[in-house]
Amino acid sequence: MDSVLLLSALLLLLLPPLPSARAAPAARVVWPGLEERLFPQVRDHFSFETCGNETFPQRYLVSAKFWKKGFGPIFFYTGNEGDIWTFAQNSDFIFELAEEQQALVIFAEHRYYGKSLPFGIESTQLKKTALLTVEQALADYAVLITELKQQFGAADCPVIAFGGSYGGMLSAYLRMKYPNVVAGALAASAPLLSVAGLGDPTQFFRDVTADFQKSSLGCVTAVRKAFQQIKDLCLSGAYDEISSKMATCNKISNKEDVYQLFGFARNAFTMMAMMDYPYKTDFMGDLPANPVKVGCEQIIAHKDPIEGLSALVGVFYNSSGLAQCYNIYQLYQSCADPTGCGIGSDAEAWDYQVCTEINLTFNSNNVTDMFPEMPFTEAMREHYCWNKWRVRPRAHWLRTNFWGEDLKSASNIIFSNGDLDPWAGDKQQSQPFTDCTYH
Repeated sequence: MDSVLLLSALLLLLLPPLPSARAAPAARVVWPGLEERLFPQVRDHFSFETCGNETFPQRYLVSAKFWKKGFGPIFFYTGNEGDIWTFAQNSDFIFELAEEQQALVIFAEHRYYGKSLPFGIESTQLKKTALLTVEQALADYAVLITELKQQFGAADCPVIAFGGSYGGMLSAYLRMKYPNVVAGALAASAPLLSVAGLGDPTQFFRDVTADFQKSSLGCVTAVRKAFQQIKDLCLSGAYDEISSKMATCNKISNKEDVYQLFGFARNAFTMMAMMDYPYKTDFMGDLPANPVKVGCEQIIAHKDPIEGLSALVGVFYNSSGLAQCYNIYQLYQSCADPTGCGIGSDAEAWDYQVCTEINLTFNSNNVTDMFPEMPFTEAMREHYCWNKWRVRPRAHWLRTNFWGEDLKSASNIIFSNGDLDPWAGDKQQSQPFTDCTYH
């Protein structure tokens, strides 16, 4: 199938079908036929010395269940900042399209994440992280696609890249950087402007606030009241009361603990907004259907605003209902990404990336959003990154290397966002593109 026609077909499939009173819900496809494999990937694509002659096992998943061998397209998922199985198990949409288009499906794991570790368990140690870049990851994907097309006898099969959030950025970048390899891309929730340092630093937490405001008119008011009461108790030194009402495992004893508590709580709102699906999910945390609505119901049901806030954040941090208290330093670790890095080795790798190329200097200000004032300036980021990784961010590199907001030369890219997506405010609304579509 011609690549432009294929991408047009995918766009039509993205449009919601006409409602039907008799229509039965579609059966849920569960990652059919995925097989885990390893590919000997080059450590350093841009050097012909030392690491350039060495390889590491890059993990990828492949399913040929629906593929029309030698003729059907290839759907290639550009892996994000985590274990590739996590993304594959939450991407039923790709398999639905694959069945429709008779496509080969490939999920590629991003270097330094999951099991694709260039230096094994030492990969996120100082002096081992230099090869963790967007450019190296894109080269991994281009090489992998080229090799797999040969292995599968798919030389003439067009490749469509898929990705969400950071993976959405990568799918767009892959089309822009390697148009000879990828015929088109679907970039979902891809914050191309923000990561290039071109976004509004207040946008993200303003949009998270808007999500909760849409769910319940009284929700944001209750949240503001809870944070203000915690701040007032802090100023009066009533740390025990804060600890008791927020159910922290360790006593809050100073302003630094309160600031950590604010970050811990704000992170719960962030995750619930990003994962506000109309069905239960275990993607990036076990959450009920419509977690924003559930969270708002929790805080509004409590007479005490702080106790209500504790119940609300429990929708994310205590989905089982079994935890008796919150270890705020263990459950949330501040990093160079104010929207959250997570915890564990994958979180360390992401922290390094947002200390180098990727710009996410968002802040909350308690004016355009409901959260406590928590600034995160470029100077603060630079100070943190030098102390943690001995690197200095290159704030303007992505707009130079990947065109910033000037995408007039880009083609065959669909940029999609949901109405409740906190990243939706990042998309370009005004610039017309002949061959790029916003949906």
